[in-house]
Amino acid sequence: MTDQKNSGSCCSTDGSCHSGNSGTAADVQGVGVTTVYKVSGMTCGHCEGAVSQEISALDGVTAVKAVADSGEVTVTSAAPLDEEAVRAAVDEAGYELVGRA
Repeated sequence: MTDQKNSGSCCSTDGSCHSGNSGTAADVQGVGVTTVYKVSGMTCGHCEGAVSQEISALDGVTAVKAVADSGEVTVTSAAPLDEEAVRAAVDEAGYELVGRA
């Protein structure tokens, strides 16, 4: 299990979710540039939803799918995204962007 970046994460170190909300990530669909990122600290559906929500708010993003089991986040956007903007969005959600997968 990966360590959590900060106490802002919804999950405890044992992987249990602090929230009753088990939101799911948006499905990846559409056309554009698809990039897969590696994110550490996601352990449940709520984590996936938090990361997806923050990245989805970036300009040009058309779809996001986060998978806690693999730590991968697939992002489709109209044009290539600035990696620092993606890093800031993941950080805002309480997780750490490791880099491109």
